[in-house]
Amino acid sequence: MWRTQDSLSKGVSVKKAIALVSFVGVALLGPLTAGAKDAAPKKGGGTAVLVPASDLKWVDVPDRPGTKLAAVQGDPSKGASHFFIRLPAGFSAGLHHHTPDHYVAVLAGTVVYNVDGQDHTLPAGSYFSFTGKRTHTTHCADGTDCVLFVDSRGKWDIVDEPAPKK
Repeated sequence: MWRTQDSLSKGVSVKKAIALVSFVGVALLGPLTAGAKDAAPKKGGGTAVLVPASDLKWVDVPDRPGTKLAAVQGDPSKGASHFFIRLPAGFSAGLHHHTPDHYVAVLAGTVVYNVDGQDHTLPAGSYFSFTGKRTHTTHCADGTDCVLFVDSRGKWDIVDEPAPKK
């Protein structure tokens, strides 16, 4: 039987060490692979929502000229929902917040958010979120409309904040 110098001093053979490592590996990875099987979609279970871009129904956002919204799941005026919002190039909204926490992907254009006096420029492909009624300003850069995808966790609103005192 092969033994390393260290294992001789501790009385552990290489075979026993390999067996122990293999056993620990299976013990640790077993639950992970079992969970993966359980997480696989069951035949006939779950739902799918598929909305081609040509089927989006764009509606005007009240009090925000040129801004459009297209809901794909839920009703933004009633509760949690998923929707697209289109801001026209050059659009700006002063200091405001949204009551629901929301998570957003920028799909087109470049949007600029000002948070705590600092501008954050987010081109297409960017992500952001606002939680806890975080105040901010919004600007869609000139040149291209901005299209965002929003995961809103409650009834969507836009609450204007008083202009900061100078």
